[in-house]
Amino acid sequence: LRPKTREAKPAPKMLVLFETAAGFAVFKLLDEKKLKEVDNLFEDFETPEAASKVVQLQNFKKFEDSAEALQAGVALNEGKICKPLKKLLKKVFTDEVQEQLMVWDAKLGNTIKEKLGVQCISNNNVNELMRCIKSQVEGLIPGLQEKELSAMSLGLGHNLARYKLKFSPDKVDTMIVQAICLLDDIDKELNNYVMRAREWYGWHFPELGKILTDNQAYIR
Repeated sequence: LRPKTREAKPAPKMLVLFETAAGFAVFKLLDEKKLKEVDNLFEDFETPEAASKVVQLQNFKKFEDSAEALQAGVALNEGKICKPLKKLLKKVFTDEVQEQLMVWDAKLGNTIKEKLGVQCISNNNVNELMRCIKSQVEGLIPGLQEKELSAMSLGLGHNLARYKLKFSPDKVDTMIVQAICLLDDIDKELNNYVMRAREWYGWHFPELGKILTDNQAYIR
């Protein structure tokens, strides 16, 4: 009689927890080799179509309102699990396949492992993957518009700043630093819009870019 061979256990799936101002998303990493070679990973995220070949959306839990988004943001800053995130993870993770979850914050990963028993990974390679996902997040999450996400990010940033200032009046300097960072983000967004406008109108009137060098005058 031949000895019974054990059935091979299915390989663990690599999932990615990605936080946005609109809600929580869980992606599946389609090619685990990409996580080991991240130096040129951005090349695989140049377009939404290319990005969809690297990661695939498994589930998305949208916040019901700005209050829920604020509560989630506060919990994440403290390395805690909020109710929407807990519900999402319980829905995604099952006992059928041993899955691993990539998270941005190691502290949050430790909490998830402790509370839900999910093995979490957090390192520089994971952070690079997160940056690449962020660059194409509107194309990876159906129904999520760039303008809508920008407005939500801005509103959530202001709400978090007010919350921290309310409960940490002795840390006004931290609020100033965060305000400066937020201003830098807005400046980058405006520059991106201006560059797109110059590119679009450049097809029809390329001489206009040389005539009007000031961005504000060009947009008007």
